[in-house]
Amino acid sequence: MGHPDFVARRKPNPDASLAEILGGHGAAVDATVPVVAFVLAFTIADAVAWASPVAWAGGAAVLAAAVIGVVRMLGGKRPRAVLLGLLGVAVAALVALYTGRAVDFFLVQIVSNAASALVWAVSIVIRWPLLGVVVGTALGQRTRWRRDPDLLRGYQRASWVWVGQYLVRLAVFVPLYLADAVVALGIARSVLTWPLVALCVALSWPVLRSALPPGHRGLRHPEDGAEGSRPST
Repeated sequence: MGHPDFVARRKPNPDASLAEILGGHGAAVDATVPVVAFVLAFTIADAVAWASPVAWAGGAAVLAAAVIGVVRMLGGKRPRAVLLGLLGVAVAALVALYTGRAVDFFLVQIVSNAASALVWAVSIVIRWPLLGVVVGTALGQRTRWRRDPDLLRGYQRASWVWVGQYLVRLAVFVPLYLADAVVALGIARSVLTWPLVALCVALSWPVLRSALPPGHRGLRHPEDGAEGSRPST
């Protein structure tokens, strides 16, 4: 993941920089493919009355995740990230296989979104906004960004955008889950994965930037005590 300079000498482009730090949509697309494979396999197996359509669907999802994992590893992605993605799909498939209900393939995702919304919200309240933790770690700043009150406030504001994405998913997923709408859940899962992540990335910078006063040097340059270290304009 590249870390381009946030403070370009003549023509800064902070939007693109933040987007690169938060990552592209590759991982989100990877998470969508096994879901599509599950829904397609279940729909076909159920339509032709094959035995254990949930098992066919779960196998298709795991196979799709495995293929993606191999491709990503050959492309240089870390094995740990690949294995975690595969494990998530395998657990979801096992839950559905255990209950015998295809809709339960999405249960792990629903629980994960609920937990994520809670964790992100708590991180904001205790003044350790997760967006700051992620970006600060990516930039090698450790916790220096927390000593800049303007940057801390900006990360808090922008982290609410990420809380919002989890709540949007829950508002859509839960009713569909309760209605046992497997195909609709698969479509919603696909639509609300990488497009929603991309939207969050796009909105994060302007929300964060609204907390930074004129003269602030940007994300790469946390300012201890703000006023004392900010260059005069």
